[in-house]
Amino acid sequence: MSDFPIEKIRNIGIIAHIDAGKTTVTERVLFYTGVSHKIGEVHEGETVTDWMEQERERGITITAAAVTSYWVPIGMTKSKDTEHRINIIDTPGHIDFTVEVKRSLRVLDGAVVVFDGVAGVEPQSETNWRYADEYGVPRICFINKLDRLGASFERSFISILERLTPNAIRMQIPDGEENQFQGVINLLEMKYFKFEGELGERVVEAEIPSEEFRKHAEAARAELVEKIVEHNDEAMAEYLEGKEISIERLKQILRKATIDNKLVPVFVGSALRNKGVQFVLDGVVDYLPSPIDKSAVRGIDPKNGNELSREPSDDAPFAALAFKVATDPFVGQLTFFRVYSGVLNAGSYVLNSSTGNQERIGRILRMRANDREDIKEVYAGGIAATVGLKATKTGDTLCDPNNPIILEKIIFPEPVISLRIEPKTKADQEKMSLALKKLSDEDPTFRIKTDEETAETIISGMGELHLEIIVDRMKREFNVGANVGRPQVAYKETVRETAQAEGKYIRQSGGRGQYGHVWLRVEPQGRGGGFEFVDAIKSGVIPQEFIPAAEKGVREALDKGVIAGYPLVDLKVTLYDGTYHEVDSSEIAFKIAAAMALQEAAKRAKPVLLEPIMKVEVIIPDKFLGETTGDLNSRRGRIEQMSDRSPLNLKVIDAKVPLSEMFGYATTIRSLSEGRGTYNMEFDHYEEVPQNVANLIIEGKK
Repeated sequence: MSDFPIEKIRNIGIIAHIDAGKTTVTERVLFYTGVSHKIGEVHEGETVTDWMEQERERGITITAAAVTSYWVPIGMTKSKDTEHRINIIDTPGHIDFTVEVKRSLRVLDGAVVVFDGVAGVEPQSETNWRYADEYGVPRICFINKLDRLGASFERSFISILERLTPNAIRMQIPDGEENQFQGVINLLEMKYFKFEGELGERVVEAEIPSEEFRKHAEAARAELVEKIVEHNDEAMAEYLEGKEISIERLKQILRKATIDNKLVPVFVGSALRNKGVQFVLDGVVDYLPSPIDKSAVRGIDPKNGNELSREPSDDAPFAALAFKVATDPFVGQLTFFRVYSGVLNAGSYVLNSSTGNQERIGRILRMRANDREDIKEVYAGGIAATVGLKATKTGDTLCDPNNPIILEKIIFPEPVISLRIEPKTKADQEKMSLALKKLSDEDPTFRIKTDEETAETIISGMGELHLEIIVDRMKREFNVGANVGRPQVAYKETVRETAQAEGKYIRQSGGRGQYGHVWLRVEPQGRGGGFEFVDAIKSGVIPQEFIPAAEKGVREALDKGVIAGYPLVDLKVTLYDGTYHEVDSSEIAFKIAAAMALQEAAKRAKPVLLEPIMKVEVIIPDKFLGETTGDLNSRRGRIEQMSDRSPLNLKVIDAKVPLSEMFGYATTIRSLSEGRGTYNMEFDHYEEVPQNVANLIIEGKK
């Protein structure tokens, strides 16, 4: 029997752009729900969820932290019927750690999206929103930092409507902004609440301060009710007849519309000043789904590829998704997982259906960031961690060995930046290999490879900060000293035209020889189209057993392009002809022949270099606009739009700039703007490199 009713569980993530206040919101949640008895501050390095040394030093979130807490809605007495369990994942805002957001959203039922009340919607807000759309995750919004100079609820709310969704609705309006922010009106109930106490932590119902404010709230409420009843025909008819619809019914309609991603409730406050987070917790309970509000999770049968589903019930066969692997200095490797159906007991065996291996579940832990509590079992809808799984990686499915299922995997973005790394001493050599393997097991966007020509180790990731943190963690957690080279851009190669080529591999020796002969056709795919291999062999001119070897040869040859040795991407390769020898043909011969043919066909198909283009947002005081735009243009940047951020006299420049031109930009923007400018950058797409720049890359001068 489950230790907690599944309908009273909420699995939520807190997501936002960097510096919007996610971790501060999480810390307040932990304080109000009794998980922590003291409020941790990001600027003091005392937070519960930012527990890594690097997070506390930089004041940013690097790794998603899982925390379990309990909440009783405001005004209710604690009991079995009123208490809710909230499993929270505080995710990073920096684009270099976007993998943490993506894998967290894959296993969450709902999300709280936090916005800076001054900046409104920012670039990473849009990226995270897109990920949430991709996984169909219902959301509520929290416009934070309304106590800051330049904060504006209306401006931030309009930015959500214009840039993210027209379905956002105001649940509250603030009483005052900046240093005048002192309370909110709950529009559904038309109640005014003030924040009192030394820390502003006490919520007190009071009289609405003025008639003017009341009229403004009534107009906002009428708009809110209209938006809600649009999602229920019966309520809409009653509303049009002038009937009053009860608050309870409005909440039920709004809950369903939020879960269906048709409405997004918006709350307001200032987490740092302890204002408004309590209402967000009520919103999580009232409007975000429990595991049983979501449809059954779908997957495939590993035996025959048929579609299967698992209901969110303790009685269904066990199925869970491993969404994160982390190395804990005290207990070893932790695997975080979300249980979709069934029950998992400590000491039992499960099947990793993604690899076919069986794993023994030792300890099961309920996490509170880096603290942990041993539990005996975890039920449907739960999020927990286990220790010591040997062959389970991020995205693998764990399930009942007698009822196998493979759940949908998590797709991660490709790295865009690389650097060479070498151990400082002979003693560091072996330790470095071990450390890099553990770190790559944790992070699917971190890759390691060895340069065949120089035997150097090359590490790749999502940005300069990402790789800097990896090297720092090697030093601190694994005690490995390393020298690193200059960052390098992850260029790619592709083809512009269709071309054919022959690959023939013949070797005669004293005994049996080698014979492989293929004809391949190479065609371009659209940007981002990936690689496709087509077997078009007819009449058995190449026996079926050699086709997989030819495909393997093609795939291996894609790693080394024909212009400058960068990987080939976005192309379709068709194997359409060839010959074989009854005695001498072998898999290895066809593999080599196919690799030769691909290289030759790619050379004939007008190959081009591709480079990563970044979406860049620069925020500067308006008097530095000219120099900043001039500098971006000199970096081959395309300025897409400029906007004002009033009343702070700031300009926001949105541009697309090649990554190769952005190294060291933090120093440049500081010197251009007397230290007052900031920028955000995230990967957008790959694009052809201009010929003059491509020549420099090929010659190794860039």
